[in-house]
Amino acid sequence: MIFENTGLDGLKSDLAYLDESAEKVGFVRWQWEYYRATYDYKIEDEQTKSEYFVRINTRAIDGKLEKPDTVLAVEAVYLGKATFPHGLDYDSTVPQPVVKLAAQKLQQLKELLEA
Repeated sequence: MIFENTGLDGLKSDLAYLDESAEKVGFVRWQWEYYRATYDYKIEDEQTKSEYFVRINTRAIDGKLEKPDTVLAVEAVYLGKATFPHGLDYDSTVPQPVVKLAAQKLQQLKELLEA
């Protein structure tokens, strides 16, 4: 599931502040390389015992990720169901409480990044 209209697409931040803000909301920078980084937030659905991840893709527009002053831009925001052993299914149906929590976390991050 692609999250549309989050207000995050195209938003820019330096790496240090994005890492700090994401951590405050509960996101973790899992995957990264020199020019892109992915931030994930894990949501567990208690009813189905399924795990979902909100994934924010970013790309460096000035610098490389090894430097805290590198400027990143958010490219896309996704929500996917975890699959074994370590994949995400972006096409599966997501329960409404999971979508609601994901939207809240994205809004919290947006507010921090716009401050």
